[in-house]
Formats: sequence, C-alpha cells, structure tokens
Amino acid sequence: MSENNFSRRNFLAGAAAIGAVGTMGIGALTSCSSGGKKRLKEIGSLNLPPLLDEAPDGKPLKAGLIGCGGRGTGAAINFLGAGPNLSITALGDVFDDRLQSCRKKIKERFNNEVADENCFIGFDAYQKVIDSGVDIVILATPPKFRAEQFEAAVQARKHVFLEKPVAVDPVGIRSVMASAKKAESLGLKIVTGTQRRHQRDYIDIYKQVMSGDIGEIVSANCYWNQSQLWHRNPQAEWSEMEAMIRDWVNWLWLSGDHIVEQHVHNIDVINWFTGTHPSKAVGFGSRQRRPTGDQFDNFSVDFVYDNGIHLHSMCRQINGCENNVSERIQGTLGSSNCRNTIWDLAGNEIYSYAYPKDENGEPGKTVKVNPYDQEHIDLVTCIRKNIPINEAGQTAISNMVAIMGRVSSYTGKLVTYDEMLNSDLKLGPATYIMGDIGFMKTAKVAVPGTASKKEA
Repeated sequence: MSENNFSRRNFLAGAAAIGAVGTMGIGALTSCSSGGKKRLKEIGSLNLPPLLDEAPDGKPLKAGLIGCGGRGTGAAINFLGAGPNLSITALGDVFDDRLQSCRKKIKERFNNEVADENCFIGFDAYQKVIDSGVDIVILATPPKFRAEQFEAAVQARKHVFLEKPVAVDPVGIRSVMASAKKAESLGLKIVTGTQRRHQRDYIDIYKQVMSGDIGEIVSANCYWNQSQLWHRNPQAEWSEMEAMIRDWVNWLWLSGDHIVEQHVHNIDVINWFTGTHPSKAVGFGSRQRRPTGDQFDNFSVDFVYDNGIHLHSMCRQINGCENNVSERIQGTLGSSNCRNTIWDLAGNEIYSYAYPKDENGEPGKTVKVNPYDQEHIDLVTCIRKNIPINEAGQTAISNMVAIMGRVSSYTGKLVTYDEMLNSDLKLGPATYIMGDIGFMKTAKVAVPGTASKKEA
C-alpha cells in the first residue's frame, strides 16, 4: 500500500468511527453474562431515540428542500407534520414542474406558502436554498448529487435530513464520511433516511436481541425482491441530461443501481444488529428485462464479516416473480426477523412486538407512528432538546457495503471493504449541464468476468 493510501485509510478510519460513537444503536458488540443469556450490549448504551409521537414545541424552525420529486415531497410532508412551529421556506430543483408540484402539495396539505423568491431552479439551486436563511436542509435529489450538497450544508452549519443512499461511489462516500465528522464537531443534528432505525417494532426487537434472546448472531439474510420500479422513456424535447435525471432510478451514475439505492435499507439493518460491517463480498447479478438505463435487474451477494458471519443478500426488480422484503438473523439460541418476532431453535415463537390495537380493538399490524414521520420527529426533537444525533457515518458505511456488493456482482470478482475505502471510483460527468453529455449512447451494462473495478 502506498504512503498516500495509508494516510487516506487512517483518515477514513477516524471518519468512519462516527458510525460507532454518538449515533443511534451502532457499535461493537460486548458480552456480559445475565442469567442464562449472554447479553450482547447493555441497553443503556444503545443511544436509542426518544420515540415521541410528536416533536416538542420550540422556536420556529425553517427547512429548505433540495430535490422536489416524489421522495422529496414526501419528506417535506413528513417534516411539516412532525411538530409545531415548522415550515418549509425554500425549494430547489433542476425542473420547475417538479418544484411547482411540490409547492402546490405542501400548500394544500399544510397551508405552507413558499415565496417566489425562495424557489430556485438549476444545478446550483441547492446552494441558493442553503443560503436562504433556513435552519434545516432536506436533501432528496438523485443520490449522485447528495455528497456535494451535504458537504455544502455542513459547511454552512445547517442541520440535515439526508436521504439514503448518501452517495453512489467510493469518492462520494469518503466525502460524506468527512462531512459527517465535521458535522459532529459542530454539534449539528443529522438524520438519514434509514427509517427502520426509527421504526418502533424494529427498535423493540433490537433491544431484545441485544439482551441476548437469540444468543450470539452467527448468520444473516436480507432481501428486497419486488416488481419493476418506474421508468421514463426519453422525450423528443428533453436533452440527454434531462432524460437521464427524469429516469434517474435506472442509471448507475445517478442512483448507484438498486442494490445501493434500495437494498441498502436491508443491509443497514444487518449491520445495525451485528454492530459491524462485512469486510468482503462475492456476488453475481444480471440484466434481463429492464427497459431503460444501464443497471442490473437482480443481485445475489455473499457478504463475509471479520468475525466469520456470512450475510446472504438478495435483491431483484422483475415483474411476475416472488416478492420478499425482509431481514433474518440466526443466533446460537434462536432467530429473528428483526422486525417483530423472535423464535427459539425449534421454531417456537418466544417473543413478539405488541402492536397498538386497531379501531376495532383488535391487535394491529402497524406501529403507532409511521417511521417516515418518526425520523423527522426525532430530528426536530434532537434539535430542540440538543440531543446528539449524527447518522451520516453509519449510513455511509452501509452504503459502502452495498457499493462493494455491486462492484463484485458487476465484475464477478472478490471485492473487499478496504479496497472500496481506498478506491478512486467516481461515477458520472465531471460537470453538470442541461444538455447532451454523451452518456446515454456510450453506457454499457456490466458483463461479469470482463467489467473493470475502476468503472463498476
């Protein structure tokens, strides 16, 4: 390893450490005896969120939304409903129709007016939103742009809701790790879009597992198998850049492929419960039915942790197939789906989460507060009560694991976490213009066995 790489690796080790300190429920597992069970981690050390039904009142907080598409509009609605004295005062996007649609919806839903002078269009709109006098920045653009925007928000000392994934390549991940470390030093509150860490049934089962209910974790599985996602066919009036951004979820450089963009949720759950992350991966995948873009339709990855745990990760976006979005961990004493149930080794249910009763007085099937709302409640609560929270580092680690799986599947090669941590892989054009950029015509679907790690 060169001296330059060694220095970078040492720096990143410090940056990544924020995923284990001062965050919600992440950290190396410890072993303490408690009766017949082996406690994995003391409950008092888990740093779990307060889980209020509504954020406390306080001084007015103004948020700016960057990325006004479906997820951004949803995040704005979640934020506005999180508690009193909250407003969206600035909007930014590259497309005016997206911005106006979001503007209309938050006006209708919350009577939240955004002034014309605080509506910004273009690739520099994010900086104008940040500079508009907001307290909080909500980042919900296509993932490619998030690392740069997060860096700018932290530089301006703004609290941030940062959607996942936080980046699409190792260069972007390292940027997020560095920004997260700076945010921590500034006392900024950062919540990311890994809503399972804010979901009450997941948190309850996490406590039980940390108490030793299934013993030591020895293996894991996670899945996001679903039907095809949406796509947008190019229109004659669109430039190449516009066509790609409007169809961003199907292009590698914009989304990171669906193992990164979507399946990172499930990978993050396993990292959360194990308290660590895989060190290497061997995967495969293929493209069979996707109508646009340059991504795979499916991935299957064997992730291996330093302590010997294997995680089988599977994700697929193909119509007409068996669907499954879930996680599973196996322990020496039992197993769990991480969400609401624990079983012993014989398959007998020994614990289940008690959902609130429904309107008919019957046991319900959902948590009291939607986790998409809960993560914004938690962010506002932590700001107003000055509770430390910075999830960017832990999400960056899970994001890097997903990238490791993608690169292994694209190339067919063994890929290590350290290799990704030191990789110079950077996807996308060097500059952003709303015109022809030469990417659609030259884009190629990766072929395992021939694809290069420098391009995957």
